Parts: sequence; structure tokens; C-alpha cells
Amino acid sequence: MGGPLTIGEILRRSTAYLAERGSPSPRLDADLLLAHVLGVERLALYTDSERPLTPAELGRARELLARRGRREPMAYITGARAFRRLRLAVGPAVLVPRPETELLVEWALEAAPAGGAALDWGTGSGAVALALADEGDGLRVTALDRSGEALALARANGEALGLEVEWLRSDGFAALDGRRFDVIVANPPYLSDADLAAAPPELGFEPRGALVAGPTGLEQIDAIAGAAPRHLAPGGLLLVEVGDGQAGAARAALAGAGLVDVAARDDLAGVARVVGGRAL
Repeated sequence: MGGPLTIGEILRRSTAYLAERGSPSPRLDADLLLAHVLGVERLALYTDSERPLTPAELGRARELLARRGRREPMAYITGARAFRRLRLAVGPAVLVPRPETELLVEWALEAAPAGGAALDWGTGSGAVALALADEGDGLRVTALDRSGEALALARANGEALGLEVEWLRSDGFAALDGRRFDVIVANPPYLSDADLAAAPPELGFEPRGALVAGPTGLEQIDAIAGAAPRHLAPGGLLLVEVGDGQAGAARAALAGAGLVDVAARDDLAGVARVVGGRAL
């Protein structure tokens, strides 16, 4: 009989298992899962590759590997995700923060005046709001979400990071009572039902209400464009993340709502990802 399984052997077997189940990054996933189980950095997996796993470590590794084999997002399995300079707790009540959303933060930081007021519409894990609070020049950040579970997680992230954000539960802009902001950022649902059906299996684990806007995918973008101008200070900027191919329709929606200087910016993949417009 063979001896206890080593780190190196577990990584080899885990990589093959995840590749068979369609993971787009099987070796990286295997590394991150085992490092999470052992409480070490990835480098330690290679410098200590001959170390045998204890039965408890092996059992835990197999449990997490099975979850990833079902294509559950890595962030839900490990319970955390990096976003810009922050490490955030995440869970099934919120979307997994994505790198392309960093463009929303970058544009907002560029446009926001020092000491200005910023609003994050649909904050989820709090990633965008907390990044603005972390990197902004004295920005006063408010974040809203209609989900109480999402807000509880966002608030916990803020407390853990020592960052001050005003958290509001609100259906759309309803809780703002006429308040105005220098910058409003939104990463709304922008998938259609057909988009979700064709998406990678990982998206099936994320909250549908934060992903799917309706039959066209443009419903929430249109709603934000129509309502946000009433909450922008003079010269204030609305920034909305959009899906691939939606920038033209989103630009038309913002212009139709009376915003000016409407433009789009591309993410690192060359997709027009954020659309912005300024109030008069």
C-alpha cells in the first residue's frame, strides 16, 4: 500500500480532476484550494511539496475540490476575493467582484472632487464603495443595495477594513430623499435570460437578481439613466458598467436623460465596459 498523499501528489490529482470538469484554470484552482486548506501561501506548496497531508487536511481538500468540480466560484469556496488594494469577504448573497469593475472605480476616482460625495448604486459586497473610500481624496461615500444580506456583508467588510461608508437599504434610489452626489457609480444587472443560459456554470451560483435585468439586459441601465440625474449635483458624473455590446444603447439612454459629454471607456479586454455622462 502507498503512504500518505503528499502536497505534490494532491496537486497533480486535483489539477487533472478539475480539468476533466471544465475548470478554465485547473492548476491555479488546485493551488489556491490547497493553500487555503493548509493556511499557507502558494509558494509553500512547492517548497514543501513532499510533505504528507494529515487525514483531516486531506478530507477538507477533497470537500473543497468537489465543490469546485461542480463549478462553484472559487471566491465562494475560499470566502474571499481581492479587489484593487482590498481583500473582501464574499458569499452567495453577492456577486463575485470582477477585475473589469476596477475601471468603474478608476474613472470615478479621476472625476470625483476632493472631499466630494460619491454614491455606489447596488453595492453588493461593497467592493466599489470601499475602494472609493480607500483611495479617494476625502470622499464621502454612500452605498445602497436592496438586499439586506448584501448590505450586512458589505458593512462587515467595511468594519474589517476600517473604512467608513454610509450603508443604505434601498430599492433603487428610493432611500435618498432628494440627496445629490458628485459621482454616482453603478454596476447593475445587465444580463438577459438568454445571456445567463449561455454563461459559464459559475454564474449559476451567483444571485440571479444581481445578474439578470430582464429580457433585453438593458432594463436596469435604462432605469438608472432615467432616475440618477435627479441625484447628481451640477456637473456631477454618472458612471454605469455595461455588458459586451451594450455601450451604444447605454450611451443613448444617458443622453436621452439629459446628461452631456456622454462617453464610454474600454476595459483591458477591449470591451466598452463603462459608460459615463455629466449633469449640466
